[in-house]
Amino acid sequence: MDDILQATLLFDFYGELLTEKQKNIFSMYHLEDLTLSEIGEEQGISRQAVRDQLKRTENILIEYEKKLKLVEKFQEHQNAIKKIKSLAEDFETKYKNDNQAIGYIERIKDIADDILD
Repeated sequence: MDDILQATLLFDFYGELLTEKQKNIFSMYHLEDLTLSEIGEEQGISRQAVRDQLKRTENILIEYEKKLKLVEKFQEHQNAIKKIKSLAEDFETKYKNDNQAIGYIERIKDIADDILD
């Protein structure tokens, strides 16, 4: 997975466990796309201090994931739901003349879609 996407996913799951300063700097860099210098100016710290803070925060998020594995479990569940939906679509094709089966399949697909959204 792309590093930026992984970092923002970790932040989505564990961001509330960070300090306000860590959250602000991470958000400015990854979500608002500000440069290290711009963040430093806004925070009143050096560019290097911003970089160090970002690295520490990213390492903290990685450590949370190593211990809790919430992102990994989330991704596994998403993949399982996609497989369920795919199987339902295959079943729907096979039993397209059975209206009762089609009704159940549509309900299964709707539930899967709700979970994936």
